[in-house]
Amino acid sequence: MMSVEEKYQIVLDKNTFYFHDPIFEEKYESYINALNETLLVLKNKIETYGLKREFFEDLLIEKENGLKVLLALTGFSNESLKRLITVVRVSQNQELARLLFTAKWGKNENSEDIKEWTDALIEKMIKDNEFFRKGLINLFFEGSTVPYLAQTLPLFELKKLSISKLKFEASAMIDTLIRYKEKGSYSAQPANNPEFLIKAILQDLKIPFEKGDLEKFSDKESNKKREMDFVLPNRKNPQIIIESSFLVTTSSGQGDKSKTEQQISTLIKKYYPKAKFIGFVDGIGWYVRQEDLKRMVSSFDEVFTFHKDELNRFKEFLKRNLIW
Repeated sequence: MMSVEEKYQIVLDKNTFYFHDPIFEEKYESYINALNETLLVLKNKIETYGLKREFFEDLLIEKENGLKVLLALTGFSNESLKRLITVVRVSQNQELARLLFTAKWGKNENSEDIKEWTDALIEKMIKDNEFFRKGLINLFFEGSTVPYLAQTLPLFELKKLSISKLKFEASAMIDTLIRYKEKGSYSAQPANNPEFLIKAILQDLKIPFEKGDLEKFSDKESNKKREMDFVLPNRKNPQIIIESSFLVTTSSGQGDKSKTEQQISTLIKKYYPKAKFIGFVDGIGWYVRQEDLKRMVSSFDEVFTFHKDELNRFKEFLKRNLIW
């Protein structure tokens, strides 16, 4: 049997640094080249004949990877598009409905049981339903002019719905590159986290708070202890305990999260019966997982979202329920 030092040395001496399979690399490079060529053909068409919506509709119909090419051109991720389609489906905004022809999508959906469409369904809708296809093109041509989307989408995403990108303007292409490069940094900024709004409200009202484990949980339920997002005014004598969950993506983990919150709620009632357990639950990710959402909100004594009206209601709730 090898010694630890020998095994250690093998990893150092025979390290491949980056795994790559030549056969796979060659196949994937062909795929990338196909996307590049499709974009170049589209660019030449637009430079020769001008910007026309039918060019993009033809792209979606005739090219297997047409949607991927359109997303690459605008910098819109596939996941962001799925979120946006969900927003369109649940929205009651008439201007947006007219622009995207949603009444002719042929989908009679119950808003209380809405689920996010899969990639396969979106591709099928593009091929089979001309109104969905035309509506999708209209979204990229005119989406940024719709006040509802301007109020709903983050500016970072709204800027991707720019007609200058569809024209292949150099400044727009640079913008796409920069946004792609900075997406991770943008998402990670503390001020871009919804919890930042809760913290700002507490500081504005001069309400003391702490984060971390509740003391009795640590002492008596160490295997179930949980760091809380905000404990008002402190962890020793909590009056209000706040958990925040803002989700723009969906996952099977949401069911586990809702069950965990129910367990925490039970423990809070056991060890801190006078404390109120508050939840900020928001985002399209919860909207499309409504069974999980029902379990999630059942854990809390009161639930808020990050809507302006809800934040004002939260302020009033604090004033009524907190002594510090």
